[in-house]
Amino acid sequence: MRRGKKMRLYRIILPVPDIEAAQSFYDALLGLSGERVSPGRRYYDLGGVVLALYDPAADGDPLGEGWRHHENQYVYIAVDDLEAAFARAKKTGAAMLSERIESMPWGERLFYVRDPFGAPVCFVDAATLFTGSGAGARPAQIS
Repeated sequence: MRRGKKMRLYRIILPVPDIEAAQSFYDALLGLSGERVSPGRRYYDLGGVVLALYDPAADGDPLGEGWRHHENQYVYIAVDDLEAAFARAKKTGAAMLSERIESMPWGERLFYVRDPFGAPVCFVDAATLFTGSGAGARPAQIS
């Protein structure tokens, strides 16, 4: 990369097998109304990075099975009010992987849920984000 040029992440695609069910779940989980940008895509602007739910079949994507969904596609979302996010997640009926908000050895406060398709979603207190510099602790595995 040339000096003075910046890179930034602007979109993450999370494949889903049912865009309607995904929209209903993520609207409730995030407390946001995303934007339907095509028959199979729903975008959520999360502070300048778009979480794009993508149902390839609904979009007529010729890759088909090339967009296979699997349960190890983690999404981490920083929030200003972790307690409110936890309460909202419980209210949606999400599969709660964390019984309570946890404090990790590297300083993050967080909790995990699974979406209806099995993907883990982690909410992290924005004031405690770990960016990988300085700490020797490793993130824990979730089940």
